[in-house]
Amino acid sequence: MTAVADPRPRLRRPRLSKTVSLYIARQFTVRFLTLFLAISAIILLVTTVDQLDRLATRDVALIHVVELAFYKLPHLIQEVMPFSVLFAAMATFWRMTRNNELVVVRSAGVSVWQFLLPVVAVTIVIGAITTGAINPLASVLLSKHDELQSQYSTGEASTLALSGDGLWLRQSDGDGNSVIHARRVSEEAMSLHNVIIFRFETEDRFTSRIDAERADLHDGKWTLYDAWLTRPGEQSRFVEEMDVPTDLTPEKIHNSFAPPETISFWSLPEFIELLEDAGFTANPHKLQFHRLLALPALLSAMILLAATFSLRQHRGGGVAMMVLAGVLTGFLIYVISNVVFALGISGKIPVVLAGWAPAGASLILGVTTLLHMEDG
Repeated sequence: MTAVADPRPRLRRPRLSKTVSLYIARQFTVRFLTLFLAISAIILLVTTVDQLDRLATRDVALIHVVELAFYKLPHLIQEVMPFSVLFAAMATFWRMTRNNELVVVRSAGVSVWQFLLPVVAVTIVIGAITTGAINPLASVLLSKHDELQSQYSTGEASTLALSGDGLWLRQSDGDGNSVIHARRVSEEAMSLHNVIIFRFETEDRFTSRIDAERADLHDGKWTLYDAWLTRPGEQSRFVEEMDVPTDLTPEKIHNSFAPPETISFWSLPEFIELLEDAGFTANPHKLQFHRLLALPALLSAMILLAATFSLRQHRGGGVAMMVLAGVLTGFLIYVISNVVFALGISGKIPVVLAGWAPAGASLILGVTTLLHMEDG
């Protein structure tokens, strides 16, 4: 028996043309860049005023104050990137809806998911550039900002100090490991002052204690000066100069006390491994890494949320309500994200979950709302 073909033509859902896709993507890109530059200028102005207030009692030239503001600008730009994308998308969709451009596109049978795709694609590129290019630049400039601000504020070279008790380090030194305590650190020469070293063999068996006036870090060793060596059951003896092997380097020590924001995205995985090998907690750095990984997804979620506010016709006070709803949504996401991040750093929830939760929750909310509006 021969099968008879169905004579009825199959209906195919219209596809958004390449020309229209590029037009929508271009409209969003222009508004994003305009808004991005405007927000950057406002941030620069506010940061400059803040720096002037902080350094009001110091004899710092205005050019140096502006320099500090420029150094901090890329870091602050990263923080407001989701808001820039949200408001740029709202402005784009509202204008195209007001001009009936989206009405025509949707009347042709094109779904909301199709004409959102070009904007989401541009947003993913923005997120990738922010994570892969802007963040490394921001981390370097923020480190320079912190260094200069400390110098202008105290009038002295920057030193590392974790607390009032001083600095603690843990290192591997070949046959065992050591715990080092120092009252302060000279960052440029990488010298520890008022040093105490507790040395242990395998299985944490205490072997000796060394008290020294100063310890200088050289290739693979600490050189101790004016040291007292104490071993169990023996009398302390004075040693004018002695060496203790170490696997630490100036770069490792410096990064150990640098905030996660001052470490490049590309350097974070290696640095997290170094921290964990040395026995330090790496939760803040892990959180920063996953936050940056999740940024393209978070920015894409901002597009979906913007669409829920701006794809309907607005008359009278509708525009004001749309803007207010967008502002409140962005503020709510910001607050909830900070709460989740704090829980992740403290170890209350897994760091990976804390890093991805804001992006995931925002995506689910945006998709669910659009499904309800379009297909519900």
